[in-house]
Amino acid sequence: MITLKNVCVERDRAQILSDISLSFGEGGITALIGPNGAGKSTLLHGMSGLLPLSNGSVTVDGKDLAHLKAPERARLISLLAQDERVTARLTIEDLVSFGRWPHHHGRPSAHDHTVVAEALEIFDLTDLKSRLIASLSGGQRQRAFIAMAWAQETPWLLLDEPLSALDPRHTRDIMDRLHALSRPGPNQRSVIIVVHDLGVAARYADRIIALKDGKLVTTGPKWLSMTGKMLSTLFGTALSVVEVDGKQTVVPA
Repeated sequence: MITLKNVCVERDRAQILSDISLSFGEGGITALIGPNGAGKSTLLHGMSGLLPLSNGSVTVDGKDLAHLKAPERARLISLLAQDERVTARLTIEDLVSFGRWPHHHGRPSAHDHTVVAEALEIFDLTDLKSRLIASLSGGQRQRAFIAMAWAQETPWLLLDEPLSALDPRHTRDIMDRLHALSRPGPNQRSVIIVVHDLGVAARYADRIIALKDGKLVTTGPKWLSMTGKMLSTLFGTALSVVEVDGKQTVVPA
């Protein structure tokens, strides 16, 4: 379980997050939604333990992240940031192998190689593993980065806008894979994802966390918290949640 208690974050004397308290258990997909500047990415980075808090605490399975060293945090939570940068000379296999660093610190074992191979297989990258990152399409590149985060072998997978700049086909491909991995099973991960596409949140999320102006607007199961009224207030425009072909989506009201 991840628990946030009275979390506040300040930057340049400006309050970015104000008194955020919430908790949620393992499994499923949690979507962080809200208008630009709401504090979604800041909250995700605060939950990872990489961003210092001005107040409050974040605990994972009862462990306060502020009291853990970086390698210990990296074995609890993996974070894929928006601005990941890698050298163009890296292959996909090289990139995915980086996810094992918190475990082997430069001395990979047979288990580390097995996990990398499994990540490549799960994200359909095995046949591409020798390709250079620079030669990949946007969808392939994002699959490779998410595979790297998955190979970190943490129970929690935090993804900051991994769908940005992807076309609908690649968006659906990645979300289908994440949804499958968030279900019960030996490879299950708890996925927390920042998304701007409300249709993606409506279709795939199990839980919603909505932020506005650095404050928590609502949190809870999607069926209860993601309503047209809430979304209209959150984004300042009339929106409705409707069902199309048995799937929920969001449309202008």
